[in-house]
Amino acid sequence: MSFRHRFPLLRALLLVFLLAGSGMSPLAASAADPGAEAPSPQARIGQAERALQAVRRSLDDADAPETLRTLSEQALQAKRDADAAVAALVPQLEQIDARIAQLGPLDDGATEERSITRQRNALDQQRSQVDADVKRGKLLAEDARQLSDSIEKARSQQIGEQFGRKVGSPLSPALWRQFAGSLPDDLTRIQGLYRQAAGGLETAVAAHGWSSPLLGAALALLMVFPLRLWLRHLGRRYAASDHAPAGRLRRSGLAVWLLLVGTLLPGFAAVVMVASLHGISAIPPRLESVADKFIWVTFVSAFIAALAACLLVPHRPSWRLLNIDDTAALRLRWFARGAAGLTWLTVLLREINRAARTSQVSTVTLDGLVALTYVALIMAMLATLTRLHRRRAAEAALAEQQADASPGAKLPRAARSGWLVLARLGGHLTVLAALLATLLGYLNFAMFVAQQMVWITVVVLAISLLTRFADDLSLWLLAPDSAFGRTLRLSTGVQPARLEQAGVLLSAVLRVGLVLLGIVAVVAQFGNLGALYGLADTLEAGLKIGGQSLRPSAVFWAVLVLVLGLALMKALQQWLVDTYLPKTGLDIGARNSISTVARYLGIVLAVLWALATLGIGFEKLALLASALSVGIGFGLQAITQNFVSGLILLAERPVKIGDWVKIGDQEGDIRRISVRSTEIQVGDKSTLIVPNSELITKTIRNMTMANALGRIQIQFSVPLGTDVGQVRQLLLDIFAGNEKVLAEPAPSVFIDSIGGGLVALNCFAYVSSPRSVYGARSEVLFELLRQLAAHGIPLSTPTDVRLVRGAVPPEADVAG
Repeated sequence: MSFRHRFPLLRALLLVFLLAGSGMSPLAASAADPGAEAPSPQARIGQAERALQAVRRSLDDADAPETLRTLSEQALQAKRDADAAVAALVPQLEQIDARIAQLGPLDDGATEERSITRQRNALDQQRSQVDADVKRGKLLAEDARQLSDSIEKARSQQIGEQFGRKVGSPLSPALWRQFAGSLPDDLTRIQGLYRQAAGGLETAVAAHGWSSPLLGAALALLMVFPLRLWLRHLGRRYAASDHAPAGRLRRSGLAVWLLLVGTLLPGFAAVVMVASLHGISAIPPRLESVADKFIWVTFVSAFIAALAACLLVPHRPSWRLLNIDDTAALRLRWFARGAAGLTWLTVLLREINRAARTSQVSTVTLDGLVALTYVALIMAMLATLTRLHRRRAAEAALAEQQADASPGAKLPRAARSGWLVLARLGGHLTVLAALLATLLGYLNFAMFVAQQMVWITVVVLAISLLTRFADDLSLWLLAPDSAFGRTLRLSTGVQPARLEQAGVLLSAVLRVGLVLLGIVAVVAQFGNLGALYGLADTLEAGLKIGGQSLRPSAVFWAVLVLVLGLALMKALQQWLVDTYLPKTGLDIGARNSISTVARYLGIVLAVLWALATLGIGFEKLALLASALSVGIGFGLQAITQNFVSGLILLAERPVKIGDWVKIGDQEGDIRRISVRSTEIQVGDKSTLIVPNSELITKTIRNMTMANALGRIQIQFSVPLGTDVGQVRQLLLDIFAGNEKVLAEPAPSVFIDSIGGGLVALNCFAYVSSPRSVYGARSEVLFELLRQLAAHGIPLSTPTDVRLVRGAVPPEADVAG
């Protein structure tokens, strides 16, 4: 299995980088030729048919899994082209049907004008042609899908045969005798390839000189050593400075920077070297594939080495992302460099063997040696992890002994090493399988298992690093105290808690995306990457749910539209509350009603906008509303009643914010009115939440409606001989002297009744608000008691009746 197909995802990413750097991407090509027209749907169907026929013709000569993979991808590409053509033709068919419907049906025996008849015939002919093209495209897409499935089955069968093919074991003397016998011929072939490469270089240098190769080598060395080291030093210095973001983002951001620098610079150095040789035509045709593999394997090997370096950081423990000690970090980094070098050397040697056309025995021997080398490398890594686990176990035991010796000492928290256990278990199983397969002669299977172990380890470590970086970046970017977070809070008025929630959600979305990317990178090694493209195309086409096609892109845009609509609604409501409504002269209750209605209206419009973006029309919303009416009729009556009552309160405003109301035995100030409930603050400053239906259907006393005044009532009695006129004037003077008592309406004093030697007085006065009654009445009573005492006017007191039993006469006592 070639390297190009063992790393398809990375190959695609590198291809994007290279094409973007060279300006040869499809977008750049289309931009460079603005006059080029896109092919019509019919032309795309024709191209897909020809591509599918070419795939069928090539199947007879396909004898390798790599060739079958390429043919399967070509068949899937033909299917995608056919599906795209059908998707472009369906709207045309719908437009033609709409135009035919405008002409109306033609009744039997009826006649119509010639112009209309010609239009009807032309439209019928167009519809027949477009309908035939749509059916042809659908049939072609189905044929391409079936052909791709059959190719995949054949490819899986061939891979199984390769894995199950038994060749000579590296411990078999017969294999080494065959290798020794074919070695002279193989060396001759390799020498011939070397002479061809040397001759091509001499010819190119003689024609063009050494300037291009030397310049390429100088630039490559400059990129690998001074520039790479300087960029790494620059990243570390920035991470340690005060300008770097605070928190965990310093470490994870530095690790990502080191990974990019360590991967891209050596890879682009290889690109520069090969490009300098291509520039003078110094690479013979037989070595073209070797040059390509040199570029790809340099990128991959640099990625493996840089990933280990940025995760382990053996000489800077404070920047280390993995929870291991210095000794294990140093050893694992050397093993990672060995894995990177072994990958680089293995791929180049196998490609040189293929280009030199060496014997099958040499290829088998090389695969056996490579498999044993991979096994030895994995075993060395496992030994390092085992020693690390033992050191941690010893440290934990020592800590427990110290805790037992000192009962008051706090036991340190043991470092969790679950990933070490999993890594050791997977490594031992891999070593056992690869070693047995190698010794038994199943070298293809042994190579596959060993390489997949290395690749899965690299993918897991890379995804873990990227997920940690995505988490740190999201939480830092949307932190309330960050620069971006402060800008959002000032511009949108979003609360800090909501901003933190947005950061957590963004981190979760990025984590899910990275995990899916890692799964694709691992699964792609076992199957065809084109099948994953086909699954993506199926998802893009939409999932049928209840007759509605639900596409991920439509869901994304609907969520984006909903968030944008809610943000616009929030900004409009903030403008109404802070800027416009205070200038209208309306009271606070009216302003609250307008802002609340505007808020809910904005929410409804944002939801309708999002549903329209999702492809759900208003007729479907009507069906949904009719279905919900059944649930409302059975279980949501109270909620609906409160909602409608809230709208009535906001429209008619029988009560408003700031009113003092009395409902039942509770009274207080209205602080907030929403569409479901009303909040009333009672005398002890607690909040009474009343459903809106209670305020609509029950009797409520609004103490402050229509600017109602507060009335003070004082009742008391004086003895019958008291100068009542003096008492009346005294009360009027007390009312006039209290600043809370209003002059209009004027206070009044009335005699309520005369009886039992008492004169009952009933006095009334008014204050500006019912809220002032209690305090003003208390002040008047204090002053009244003081004035009555000063003038010697007594108040009536209850009669104290005592029953005293008389003494017994002496005569009665004697008689007794």
